[in-house]
Amino acid sequence: MSLKVGEIISFQRTFTRRDVELFTEISGDEGIHHLTPDEQGRLVVQGLLTATLPTKVGGDYNVLARNMNFEFLRPVFTGDTIVCEVKIEKYERQDNNRTAIIATFIGKNQHEKEVLKGDFSGVIL
Repeated sequence: MSLKVGEIISFQRTFTRRDVELFTEISGDEGIHHLTPDEQGRLVVQGLLTATLPTKVGGDYNVLARNMNFEFLRPVFTGDTIVCEVKIEKYERQDNNRTAIIATFIGKNQHEKEVLKGDFSGVIL
């Protein structure tokens, strides 16, 4: 499965209360804002749970990440649908039968507000 520089891969997910509960259990991130609903009945989704969006795309292409940088721009709440677009910045075969990859990503909520951005680099085995 070959990618091209400039290619954009998109993935979306709607975060649920159950997602937050499971991530809380696994990660131990028990901040009160993840456990207590706001006045609209929503929980704040953990930042690192939101960060699973670009890692899902990396997993689809067997990327072994070396570096990942995240900037969390605004909160994500249960019920929000986040669209993550990953743009391939570098995709280059190396002498060791691996492919180097660098990508940037941006996540936007259903209101087109940016909630997450960053980049990652690694290799595809």
